[in-house]
Amino acid sequence: MRREVKTKTKSYVAQSLTYRVTATIYEAVPGQTDNEPFVTADNSRIKPHYGTKKRWMALSRDLLKPWGGTFKFGDTVRVTGISAKLDGVYTIHDTMNKRHRHCMDILAHTSENLDIFTKGVKIQKVAMQ
Repeated sequence: MRREVKTKTKSYVAQSLTYRVTATIYEAVPGQTDNEPFVTADNSRIKPHYGTKKRWMALSRDLLKPWGGTFKFGDTVRVTGISAKLDGVYTIHDTMNKRHRHCMDILAHTSENLDIFTKGVKIQKVAMQ
């Protein structure tokens, strides 16, 4: 007897304008976060073996709703223009220091040894179907 296995694939539909931002990497360490590096701005907990495969990001405050922007915590965002490995869909869980404007930060583990500073990266809010 043969069984068919159906796999779930996620598809995403664009929901809004495209923004161009500067993309960087951050790690859950005290020098790059506040005094609770494993707790994000939306109170999500970063597990010890986190990394870029988790697809979590932070946005600068000017892009987030509490400060007048269009994105909110929990939104999914399509990112293009960094690299084949890092482009994709991320979830917003954190915010950046108030000195940053039109920026995004990708959460990476210290062991990944990533150093990204890329201008002109495109981000667009998407909805899962």
